[in-house]
Amino acid sequence: MQKIAGTYLSILLSVGAAAQELPYSVCTGCWNPDSLGNQRVVVRCPNVTTRGLAEVEIPWRRRDDHPERKRIIVQDSATGGRVKNVWAATVTREKGDIYFEPVSEKGTYYVYYLPYRNEGRSNYPKGVYWKPDTTADETWLKMTQSGVGGAKARWPSNAVAAEIQSIDSFNSVYPMEVIATAKETAALKSKSRGNAFLVYPEDREYPIRMRKDVPYRWIKKAPDQGEKGTADRGENFAYQLGVYALQTLSDVRVEFGGLQNGDGKRISADSMVCINTDGVGYDGKAFKKKPGIAAGEVQALWCVVRVPVEADGVYTGTVSVVADGRSVVMPVRLNVTGRMAPDHGVGEPKKMTRLPWLNSRLAQDNTVIAPYTPLEIVGDTVIRLLGRSIRLNPQGFPEQIQTFFTPEMTEMTDRPTDLLAEGIHFHYMRASDGKDIRLQPGGVRFAQRSPGTVSWEATGTSDKLKMEVDAALEFDGFLSYTVKVIALADVDLKDIVMHIPFQPQAAVYMMGLGRKGGYRPDSLYRWKWDVAHHNQDGAWIGTVNAGLQYSLRDQHYVRPLNTNFYLQKPLIAPSSWANGDKGGIDIGIKGRSMLANNYSGPRRMQKGDTLYYNFNLLVTPFHPINTDFQWATRFYHRYNNLDSIKATGATVVNIHHATPINPWINYPFIEWRRMKAYIDSAHRLGLKVKIYNTVRELSDHAYELFALRSLGSEIYSPGPGGGFSWLQEHAGDNYIPAWFVPEIKDAAMINSGTDGGGRWYNYYVEGMNWLVQNVGIDGIYLDDVAFDRVTMKRIKRVLTADGHPGIIDLHSANQYNPRDGFNNSANLYMEHFPYLNRLWFGEYFDYEKNSPDFFLTEVSGIPFGLMGEMLEGGGNPWRGMIYGMTNRMPWTENADPRPIWKVWDAFGMGGTKMVGYWSPNCAVKTDNPAVPATVYEKKGAALVAIASWAGQDTTVRLRIDWGVLGIDPTHAVIEAPEVRDFQAAQTFGIDEAIPVEKKKGWLLIIRAKE
Repeated sequence: MQKIAGTYLSILLSVGAAAQELPYSVCTGCWNPDSLGNQRVVVRCPNVTTRGLAEVEIPWRRRDDHPERKRIIVQDSATGGRVKNVWAATVTREKGDIYFEPVSEKGTYYVYYLPYRNEGRSNYPKGVYWKPDTTADETWLKMTQSGVGGAKARWPSNAVAAEIQSIDSFNSVYPMEVIATAKETAALKSKSRGNAFLVYPEDREYPIRMRKDVPYRWIKKAPDQGEKGTADRGENFAYQLGVYALQTLSDVRVEFGGLQNGDGKRISADSMVCINTDGVGYDGKAFKKKPGIAAGEVQALWCVVRVPVEADGVYTGTVSVVADGRSVVMPVRLNVTGRMAPDHGVGEPKKMTRLPWLNSRLAQDNTVIAPYTPLEIVGDTVIRLLGRSIRLNPQGFPEQIQTFFTPEMTEMTDRPTDLLAEGIHFHYMRASDGKDIRLQPGGVRFAQRSPGTVSWEATGTSDKLKMEVDAALEFDGFLSYTVKVIALADVDLKDIVMHIPFQPQAAVYMMGLGRKGGYRPDSLYRWKWDVAHHNQDGAWIGTVNAGLQYSLRDQHYVRPLNTNFYLQKPLIAPSSWANGDKGGIDIGIKGRSMLANNYSGPRRMQKGDTLYYNFNLLVTPFHPINTDFQWATRFYHRYNNLDSIKATGATVVNIHHATPINPWINYPFIEWRRMKAYIDSAHRLGLKVKIYNTVRELSDHAYELFALRSLGSEIYSPGPGGGFSWLQEHAGDNYIPAWFVPEIKDAAMINSGTDGGGRWYNYYVEGMNWLVQNVGIDGIYLDDVAFDRVTMKRIKRVLTADGHPGIIDLHSANQYNPRDGFNNSANLYMEHFPYLNRLWFGEYFDYEKNSPDFFLTEVSGIPFGLMGEMLEGGGNPWRGMIYGMTNRMPWTENADPRPIWKVWDAFGMGGTKMVGYWSPNCAVKTDNPAVPATVYEKKGAALVAIASWAGQDTTVRLRIDWGVLGIDPTHAVIEAPEVRDFQAAQTFGIDEAIPVEKKKGWLLIIRAKE
């Protein structure tokens, strides 16, 4: 049975002498859109002559380009069969003239005019529209064409287009994607001669969707008639001003006149905003936009009135659209009901009440986030922060960086680890002799002293050059430098370089600049800029308890796209550091240091020229690892029955997208009531619930989609378009299609990032805050990250507000591939590590072929104060336990950490001290360096994990420091508990050789005999 819900649009089209009214409706699930498309026309043949020929003119008013290149399929409603003999005589965007041979004299037929097929990957489909085919019998086709095009009189139409149907309401084109005809548009222009533009107020219920076409809806009503709306008290009331440009406009803005009711109460103009012209960036800074509109195009201007809670009655006033010195003033009439809108009505996002979130400054203040401590300035040069300190030289650069973490990374110590062999410094070398141009330092002046941020300024001057340094250190160890180099006279330079001289013993590992994480190369490593193919501008160098990530930037830096999309929006090469193809980085031992030599090559600077040699530093680790959190917090990564989840021993449920309570990717606001009910039930069982929600792409089901599209490329990244059929048919063009869920047909588009102010980040922060306060989420699961650390700090603040746990775990697929620009996931996301609780690296990571140093640096998180889990293929459980990692249930078939959880519980892992194989204090080692051991110590017992990277099966003997363990070896026993799918139970002697299979290992408990 057809399920039809319809709204009717009267389209007047002369068909012979009669006028036809064509309704638009929805017929949910009435046909298979993946073969027939999303739209069809219902055609009725009341009187087919003996010719056996039906003709129908269809005024479909389509927005798609080149409809003549798309197939027409005619289907008989009675049999469901395809009509073979069809001729599409005329196919334009305005109408189609279709001839076909009916099955019976009378009947109903369906004309499908956008049939498509999906090509490509299931999660990244490419909707390809079928080209016109030639199924018609040649004799029938010739007869029909000759009868129409020959000397005979044109055959009259004997079929009627009864209505246009969409497969569901989401695919409906009514009313805002029904185009005006060229004749109607020309008449409108003619009638409006002398005007630069027309303005059509439009209700929030009908978002303006088309930029290149006037909707037919506007042809039927006069422009500039004003806005009439109804809002509740306290509501964020949204409406649109649709500007149709009759000539090109370069400076469009909205001026609000304020509103007043009959009692003299006012809603001031300050309570109104147009998001297209006035914004607040993700960094909290206000900005203005002046949209331009090409002649013949339409621009939606979305306006919001913040209705005061005390407002009541009918308010009137004016709003003006001003462009290039001309203005259109329109009346506004707003009826404020007696109903109060809770929280400004944002619980009803379909009403566009959340648009002010785009301009939010929520959680922007740089307050200190636990477990970090306030910054402390000691004397004139030293700044202390959690587990680290930085001493500045007179030019404002780090003279020394020290960390105070133990090699085990479980606690802090009073004994510092020096990271630098000498201070970070610049060299400015003359082209004539290669000698330095010495800059006289002007000393350091602190500009800001706050618990969360300390900033300072410094200068260096010579007769040829001046260096201006502005720097800021934040409480998590992020240090940003703006280094402005100004030519005071013409000067030829052989090079401008920055040296970072590491202590060799603190530069054991390296990650980035084209190298996977692992041991730093012994020989000189050379790297050159290649941003077109490589998302690389710096590296992390360090050891487990001391390290430094640095990245080279200039004033034009824009965050690139990542995760499959880097090549579509790569890094912008910094003109200073890259200097065309002359710049690069050399890393290797020089003298008593391991030197990172960051050079830019020869250049000539003329007097007044300015270059920006900016760079960022991240001092690692960020905090000690929290082993007790690792043992006690057990993720269940799937939507499931809560009682079943509780029975597994898991403590935290991760709700992915494409689930009943969180269906739409990165837009968890449609089924939020079901989500809240689920979370409330989980909390009653003692479970926490986190949801998938991030920024990179956004579901096409987002209520605000077309309002966001009205902002140009500010929210959505520009691109080639394409992808799933819904995007092509409704989003139009200039976007990048992203993730797609076939089961629910959820199609997403890529976000732009910080371009244009990054206002979607503001919305994201507000949305997370709303979910915490109103839905009760306990944290978020991030599947790769497209936002920067500014947004991550804001997210952590709102997630942990009012005592909420705010758990964040980050998954990443391996980014070291051509699509992602050969970047390392840990290097790419390190700026976020200070605020994460766990890593899940991850998809496409090879746990079998990579070495322990790769595990340590790229997967485990330990050098940064984190711990992790494994994903690909369920991981390697023996190697994982060397780093305290299991896999995550039940994401893959073999992902079941419960047998290992059982060992943890039986041993009593809470309160143990983890001493990894990398620590010189590890009390248990093996006699084979390819089979490392990690110890989990507690009084009177130790759990020892050993894992093999040997090339074949082997045996090892344990070398045990019994004094450190506090166990008498004469009364000790070594037992391997039974662990399903891991090991059989076994007891070993103190000096017995232990067999170790290739790529496997053991969990051994050493304790005193009872």
